[in-house]
Amino acid sequence: MWRWTRRLVILAVLAGAVAWARWALFKPPIVPVTVYRVARGPVEETVTNSKAGTVKSRRRAALSSELGGRVEALFVKEGDRVRKGDVLMRLVVDEYRAQAALQTRALEVARVVVAEACERAQLATREAQRLDDLVQSGLVSKQALDRAVTERDAARATCDATRARVQQAEAALSLARVQEDKTVIRAPFDAVVAEVSAEIGEWITPAPPGIPIPPVIELIDPAGIYISAPLDEVDVAKVHEGLPVRVTLDAYAGQSFAGRLVRVAPYVEDRQEQNRTFEIEVELADRDASQRLLPGTSADVEVILQVRPDVVRIPAYALMQNAQVLVVRDEALVAVDVKTGLRNWDFVEVIDGLSVGEMVVVSIDRVEVKAGARVRIESETTR
Repeated sequence: MWRWTRRLVILAVLAGAVAWARWALFKPPIVPVTVYRVARGPVEETVTNSKAGTVKSRRRAALSSELGGRVEALFVKEGDRVRKGDVLMRLVVDEYRAQAALQTRALEVARVVVAEACERAQLATREAQRLDDLVQSGLVSKQALDRAVTERDAARATCDATRARVQQAEAALSLARVQEDKTVIRAPFDAVVAEVSAEIGEWITPAPPGIPIPPVIELIDPAGIYISAPLDEVDVAKVHEGLPVRVTLDAYAGQSFAGRLVRVAPYVEDRQEQNRTFEIEVELADRDASQRLLPGTSADVEVILQVRPDVVRIPAYALMQNAQVLVVRDEALVAVDVKTGLRNWDFVEVIDGLSVGEMVVVSIDRVEVKAGARVRIESETTR
């Protein structure tokens, strides 16, 4: 009897050991996960540029001299702020100043000549009038009067011709002064000097017709800064002027700038080896911040289509392709169908399927994170 009892006890112990070993070896592992506690907050519907946008200026002047000449003086350097009319550069002016002086003297001579000629015309007019009176009295012959009238008309013509020469001399002097003025390059508007490509002593030449040459000075109007960005053609019906936007730039990491959509291109660009896009233009609300941006800098634009300020929301990357999320319930994962509303890159609005406070798994990029898995909450995130 004792022998059988002993055998039964041994068998029971062995069976228990086997059962425990099977449970220990084949039990499902506990998976660590990161969760987001469902909460309420704002959700925006946005569209973003399909490739990097660019900071631009609405007024950008590439200045070159209209005359050839040697640079005598430079009054600005890159980065300087200038006002409209400020002198930026001057060429050697000696030749053009001499031309102006020569034309000034020619005008003085022409005025002396016209004074003499017109004085003779007045004398000839008075003489003709005097002879006409004498002819009426019979004291002078008609032939003498005819000669006097001819001399009068000739003198008047000479007076008119010398007056024309004065006008010609005045025009020549004006031209010489215009040429002299062209030796100076002035700022056409309030601006920032973006580039100076000439040096004192260098010879510069004007561009021949139809052949552009690099400018000697380039100006940018800081008051006209805007951002141009391409959007995918599928968004063309969603956007319109006046929508709020958010702009981010690599040069200002961690910051965003509020702005407004001011222009939507009336056409879609069709280029080979590139998605079809249309251009939008954005201006920043903060004009001081806008003037600090450098044209040519890359920028990203987010156009805000709609905003719902207080809705149930989850991170966008927690939503799986089949409109499901994984929720932690009783230390296990449960797949839950959700109905969604607005969404963007950060958050998705949940209309139905979840309640505030539920734990939604966001670390779904591992194969072991699936419905039915036993889990342990490793950390929580707020985004």
